[in-house]
Amino acid sequence: MSKLSKHVGVKVRNLRKNRGLTQEQLGELVELPQSYIGGIERGEKNISLETLERIVETLRVEPSDLFSGYDLTNSQYERSKLLDSTYLLIEQCSDKEIALIKKLVDVVISEVRSKSI
Repeated sequence: MSKLSKHVGVKVRNLRKNRGLTQEQLGELVELPQSYIGGIERGEKNISLETLERIVETLRVEPSDLFSGYDLTNSQYERSKLLDSTYLLIEQCSDKEIALIKKLVDVVISEVRSKSI
């Protein structure tokens, strides 16, 4: 199993889970068996560009998202996972809600930074 295949597999798994999909559901959406999705997520399968395209379209990400952070440490993987799940929550909000969330985040970040100095 190549290092890059494992990296892409972890990204697919995190994105799939953050979207509330099972391996079986993702498999149905991209027309692949659940066992093949599992193999991708474990880094055991070398996937074609066509398969990669179907996966990124289904997960609504850019292809580069699957490769970003290659060689990251575990803590950076967790950060990436948290950022993606936060984005998905915010994406579902109205423009008005997003504006309010932005103001709240600005206040929280300002407070956190002022206390850590």
